[in-house]
Amino acid sequence: MPAPKERTTIKVQTERAVLAAVRLPDSTYDAVNPFGELRALAEQAGAVVVGEMEQRASKRTAATYMGSGKVKELRALCESLDAGVVIFDHDLSPRQIANIEEIVERKIIDRSELILDIFAARATTHEAKLQVELAQLEYTLPRLRAMWSHLERITGGAGLGGIGTRGPGEQQLEIDRRLAQRKKLDLQGELNDIYARKRRMVQDRKRDHFTVGIVGYTNAGKSTLFNALTEGGAYADDRLFATLVTRTRDWDLGGGFSVMLSDTVGFVRDLPHHLIASFRATLEEATHADVLLIMLDVADAAADLEYQTVVKTLDELEEEVREQERRDGNLPEQNLDGEGWTPPRRILLLNKADKLKDNREILVWKQRVPDAIVISALQPGPDGLGRRELRDRILALAQHGLVEAEITLHMSDGKALQRLENRAKVLDRRYDDSGARVTMHVRIGRRQLDMLRSGSRTIQIKELVPRRGIGLPADA
Repeated sequence: MPAPKERTTIKVQTERAVLAAVRLPDSTYDAVNPFGELRALAEQAGAVVVGEMEQRASKRTAATYMGSGKVKELRALCESLDAGVVIFDHDLSPRQIANIEEIVERKIIDRSELILDIFAARATTHEAKLQVELAQLEYTLPRLRAMWSHLERITGGAGLGGIGTRGPGEQQLEIDRRLAQRKKLDLQGELNDIYARKRRMVQDRKRDHFTVGIVGYTNAGKSTLFNALTEGGAYADDRLFATLVTRTRDWDLGGGFSVMLSDTVGFVRDLPHHLIASFRATLEEATHADVLLIMLDVADAAADLEYQTVVKTLDELEEEVREQERRDGNLPEQNLDGEGWTPPRRILLLNKADKLKDNREILVWKQRVPDAIVISALQPGPDGLGRRELRDRILALAQHGLVEAEITLHMSDGKALQRLENRAKVLDRRYDDSGARVTMHVRIGRRQLDMLRSGSRTIQIKELVPRRGIGLPADA
């Protein structure tokens, strides 16, 4: 009898697939191209989409999700198209998968399993592989019993109904459950270590730098913009989930100022919850940045749905951060004003605007989100469409609370000297007669100044200009 683990590694490469969906009153999907995203996901997984079937209903059918008559039609469609797999645009219960497979006599894959399969194929780093494996186990554990019967049917049902087969099968099922639970705990332990290390790293980076994260729907152009701003070498391709790793590079804003820019994993509608939980460490960049740039493909017909998905996902992630802080009883890291953790400021980037035939869509979005920036990630050069406006906006936020000060410190204080050279604009410097101490006239952000003050008792700071914001939006 095959091991249940094989259910998580069932592939759809080159298989002829039929897509299926039930459209309920509260369903979220692109009405113009209902199967567009699922088709793209299936093709990314290697399937050949040969047909589609949808049903509009007031509620789902408990046993088979789709109505029983429609499931029979689905079987006939698969037979006529010689399709070997059906991919549903929903999450199905183990029993629903088993019931549908019994009628259709084809392999049934739900939306979560399809996305997990794509993530598994794209995971290249040790961290990403661990995260995908944990997500697959989270998906698999409640489905083990259905998987056994599924695999027995696939292999011809050699032991079905035979005398003496039930006992060993049930025993093996319990063994598999225990093994899966043990493996899950091992993965969670390893990932918790990674999560703690990643969180310390992100917080340390925030103490030393102003941080900006690029988020958005998958394939919206995040990595392309990241490369254009930082020459960071992030993998960019015109496909869903082109990269699963977070890259962080220095973004030079000019005038002696720079920030740390991070490119994050893309979101997608109905992203499996266990996948979000498993990629918690990767998504740390999105919840603890000072500013989030929400990349939106404004030329996509489903742009509105994609924007809602990104905003909803970010809201859920931020609520998880708040809940985690409440559970741990920890004080969150300090924000710009030293008042504890607050959600990152969000700036909407209307990407691929140059692909639009006219500016009517832009006007609609600007009315909806007045401070949105129209941009083209592909246009070359530092002054491509929207680049200067974006750079000026981030520079203004990074310099929020800018002050001029005279700072006197010992030349042996290498850490403070490095911070001043890298994070402040040095206007003048004077050395004492011995050359052991230096007084620097600098223009520096309030947060950096406070960090210098708290980091050393020997530093002398004299502020010359009251705190002010430069070029900030009215609501900053």
